[in-house]
Amino acid sequence: MSQHTSSPRRRLMGLRVLTIALAAVGTLVFWSLNLPLPFLFGPMFACLCAALLGAPLRGIKPVSQGARTILGVAVGASITPAVIHQLPQMAGSVAFVPLYIAAIGLIGVPYFHKICGFDLPTSYFAAMPGGLQDMVMFGEEAGADVRALSLIHATRVLIIVTIVPAVLIYFFDSPLSHPIGAPVADLPWSELAILAVAAIGGWKLAERVGLFGAAILGPMIVTAVLSLSGIIEHRPPREAILAAQFFIGMGIGVGYVGVTMYELRRDVLAGMVFVVILAFLAFGVTEIVVQLGLASPLEGFLSFAPGGQAEMTVLAIVAGADLGFVVVHHLVRLTLVILGAPIIAALFGLRGGKPKA
Repeated sequence: MSQHTSSPRRRLMGLRVLTIALAAVGTLVFWSLNLPLPFLFGPMFACLCAALLGAPLRGIKPVSQGARTILGVAVGASITPAVIHQLPQMAGSVAFVPLYIAAIGLIGVPYFHKICGFDLPTSYFAAMPGGLQDMVMFGEEAGADVRALSLIHATRVLIIVTIVPAVLIYFFDSPLSHPIGAPVADLPWSELAILAVAAIGGWKLAERVGLFGAAILGPMIVTAVLSLSGIIEHRPPREAILAAQFFIGMGIGVGYVGVTMYELRRDVLAGMVFVVILAFLAFGVTEIVVQLGLASPLEGFLSFAPGGQAEMTVLAIVAGADLGFVVVHHLVRLTLVILGAPIIAALFGLRGGKPKA
């Protein structure tokens, strides 16, 4: 290997080490100040501030995806026979999910198109509350502005992940101190090995069959089967879930690397205003569901908060919410959005920024 070839690799490695070190410092600062979720917020805000100041940070995509497999396993392990028996009771609140998505689209698409001036493909995929990677991928195929989509969805996730814990603390009186898992030393090694195989094997198998959100959904499905069959009885250890928080938080902050003042004024500001719109819609749907007796206030709030699946899983765990209930609603939301995205794009001819005549 020539020195010319290895030099860029060394620089990339150096930037990744710098990013991890910065994220670790952020974690220590949040930990020392006794702030909530230091392993999520510390890396997120440290990397966000550095990115906005122009630091050339670099994430580690395979590691970030690997971290999501841990949350997939945590969700799957929470799907027990008791949760399956609860599914009929969830049907009433789950029925509001497609109505919620429709309301978001009817308000969000005109907002981004008419008020913010984005083309139709960008407006549609910016409005849909799906996963960041999925919406960017479908948007790119439809001729949308990929950079704008990335910043808008990153802003949505960033603000919601920041606001939701404050709401949980001050409105629901939740200290966010619910145990996230037993220490690794307390779990049987045989079960830890099974969880590890479920995480990696489920992820790669889901990728091979083309399943969306493979890093979370693959491990979740495999672990759910193991949980329902009684082979496993525990969630991943505390240390693994903390590591997942660390890399997910770091990834959110790194998403703002290279952002310009123009993008801050146009894309990030548009995303911030849209979060306010989403907050009103989420509050309205949650209030209806709670008043109808279909969900408790805590589970209703977390089920309809339009954040990312990984982030909402973490918050549901630390808030001590019914994880199965919350995850079912987010899975239905993401499934409907992701399956509907290419259908809507084809139906309305969202290609190259121009709708079909």
